[in-house]
Amino acid sequence: MKKVIITGSSRGIGRAIAINLARAGYDPVLHCVKNRDALKSVADEIRSLGATGDILQFDIADRAATQAALTAWVEANGAPFGVVLNAGIADDAPFPGLEDDQWDRVLRTDLDGFYNVLKPLVLPMVQARTRGRIIALSSISGVIGNRGQTNYSAAKAGIIGAAKALAVELARRNITVNCVAPGVIETEMIEGVFAEEAMKMIPMRRFGKPEEVAAVVKFLLSEEAAYITRQVIQVNGGMF
Repeated sequence: MKKVIITGSSRGIGRAIAINLARAGYDPVLHCVKNRDALKSVADEIRSLGATGDILQFDIADRAATQAALTAWVEANGAPFGVVLNAGIADDAPFPGLEDDQWDRVLRTDLDGFYNVLKPLVLPMVQARTRGRIIALSSISGVIGNRGQTNYSAAKAGIIGAAKALAVELARRNITVNCVAPGVIETEMIEGVFAEEAMKMIPMRRFGKPEEVAAVVKFLLSEEAAYITRQVIQVNGGMF
């Protein structure tokens, strides 16, 4: 079974990705920062589908901890076939009221996390000399920007730029790098969003489901997607 590391897989989109991949015959490697009980529940579910249910726990904003955990995992298991960079946070505020800590925490988690997770994994993936997949979760906020999300939009736009550059570097190694940019998805991340106003921006007049994002991730991991790299695929009901 092809092992795929999925950061932030205890709930929401990450959980949906893990379950979807397990059903498709992949072996998801689960990750959380704090919510280990929720992650164990996901692990139990994917084990019932035949997956191993490996669990990793570290803060992707902590470079040393991330490197230590992933290096140890690679030493024990070899390079993963795929990496899905899903973990992230939002901390919204109008720019004049944005605090230094809000900017720093979001950038360190969402954008630095891209580097922190991939740095210990890319070279082993290259050295494995097999096809590989890297998929980074961006956001519509990183594509068009969003009011009150200067920090989040900056981080998610940065992920797109980083993924596009890395895709060029890894293309000859048969490792694809793509982004998936969800719109408004029914997860805990949208709690507090003024639903009526958000709905007006969506031509389909509904929020997306985590499973709809997971389906795109599964496709990008597949052999059918082997010639797709350096792309941003949006899942947003027609918002842009």
